[in-house]
Amino acid sequence: MINKRAQFFILTGTILLSFLMHFHVFTVDLVGYHVWRQTQTQNNIESFYKEDFNILHPKTNDRGNGSGIQRLEFPVMQWLFACFYKLFGDHLIISRILSFIIGIFSMIGIYFLLKNIFHNSVIGLIGAWTFTFSPVFYYYTMNPLPDNFALCCSIWGLAFFFQWISQKIFLQLFISGCLLSLGILAKLPFILFLSVPVIYFFLETKSNRKYYLRFLFLFLLLIPPFIWYAKAIAPHWSPVVYGIFDEHNLSMIRILDILQFNLISTLPELLINYGSVFFFLYGFYYIYKKEVYKNIRFKIFLAFAVVLLLYFLYEMHIIAKIHDYYLFPFLPLIFITVSYGCFHLLNSQKKLLVRFGFFLLLILPVTAYVRADTRWDIQDPGFNSDLLVYKNELRNAVPDTALCIVGNDESKNIFLYYVNKRGWAFENNDLDSIKIKTMIDKGAEYLYCDSREVDEKKEIKSFLDSLIIQKGTVKIYTLKKK
Repeated sequence: MINKRAQFFILTGTILLSFLMHFHVFTVDLVGYHVWRQTQTQNNIESFYKEDFNILHPKTNDRGNGSGIQRLEFPVMQWLFACFYKLFGDHLIISRILSFIIGIFSMIGIYFLLKNIFHNSVIGLIGAWTFTFSPVFYYYTMNPLPDNFALCCSIWGLAFFFQWISQKIFLQLFISGCLLSLGILAKLPFILFLSVPVIYFFLETKSNRKYYLRFLFLFLLLIPPFIWYAKAIAPHWSPVVYGIFDEHNLSMIRILDILQFNLISTLPELLINYGSVFFFLYGFYYIYKKEVYKNIRFKIFLAFAVVLLLYFLYEMHIIAKIHDYYLFPFLPLIFITVSYGCFHLLNSQKKLLVRFGFFLLLILPVTAYVRADTRWDIQDPGFNSDLLVYKNELRNAVPDTALCIVGNDESKNIFLYYVNKRGWAFENNDLDSIKIKTMIDKGAEYLYCDSREVDEKKEIKSFLDSLIIQKGTVKIYTLKKK
């Protein structure tokens, strides 16, 4: 066993290494994979800071002349970030730092989760190290996404739950329930984590009637998420809720293509890390070898795995090949298996196997860096790079209070974030005389346009008063009423 001082230094060293590897990202603007979701979250944060601090009023910039209130997940992370903006001002680095801190807490949570499951601090340390260098976690831990906060809360919720299983202190169960509830509020798919205590109580009720009361307690903690999502999602019935039943053109070929891609590419390459795949497979081998499947905790995790797979199948058409962060709920279960396999590999009687295990552990930071770091590419940011290069000029050209039309922007978030404006976003050159007149009548004063197919249309030119500036492909016009 490793003493507490050594454990502290290993965890601190892991955090420090991750910090140094991410250091160059803290001052990078929002770019890269799923930048549309990052800018949507950042727009929420800034709206809390600049406009309405009411946590019940998260706002989108693509609001026309309306209030912009858009309720999806409960914006607890966005609101907490805005609190720091109130203290330190409007600086994107605050979101970067806070996102990284959430990642640190997630990593420490994995350590305590594994320690509480296996009653072994070494397995916890292995889990903290391998989890930190999961490429998908390595990338998103620097980006403002509510999924980070939900994952962190859910990991700690499970950690306290397994601590309660061992010690039976009600406060531990209460804290676990509150954290699991908060994770669900922050992002609905993390309701999947509630299956762990539900399955445990179901198995234990056969021998202990008082577990029924604890089962009821967990459902009481679901009341806040139920109230929020009933109000936020029910009126719109999001495709995420309908799942696969919202998809009418999901052919068998597409299903097999998605399954193959996620199994062969996403799972080993992004979720696990190629360096940890051997540990993952060895974990299954050792589970079989030691007949761990007879243990109640294995039954819990097996049922949890089934729930996660059903979730994947249900949301398959949305996850597809691109929404890798939708697979965050899989990470704790994956690294429980990875850590268990690695621990027993390192304790093998075969010295060559042990050396191979240490080699794999050492290369994890390298393989994570090689796979994920290129996502912060300012030369190819995932949108029109002129928005990034000329961000300050585009923002300063027009008053921040002015309503604007911007495009092209399929995301409806990126363009408005970079020019720091509210109004309307169009995509695929889809702006005609009827639409622009309607927007002008509702208060649009300026047009930001990066497409000559739009601003050189005769029907559009008649609404353009004068060109303010041009930066790269982006032109800013004042609009005139007709």
